[in-house]
Amino acid sequence: MQEVFRTNDLVLISWLEALLRGEGIESFVLDAHTSILEGSIGAIPRRLMVASEQGPQAVSVLKAAGMEYDPRNN
Repeated sequence: MQEVFRTNDLVLISWLEALLRGEGIESFVLDAHTSILEGSIGAIPRRLMVASEQGPQAVSVLKAAGMEYDPRNN
């Protein structure tokens, strides 16, 4: 699995999932349940993950949409 985006914005992560799905890339959101357990205060960002072999394609799709992301900086 490869992380391609991390955010507290539920609308943004939903849009990114739809964007990737439209390109045939299956994605998974991690930490959604943890965030809910913490009271949904937004303290724990959700991580958008894809299969490692689809990582480069997913990153390319997100960059084309203006959503460049570097997990090492977050």
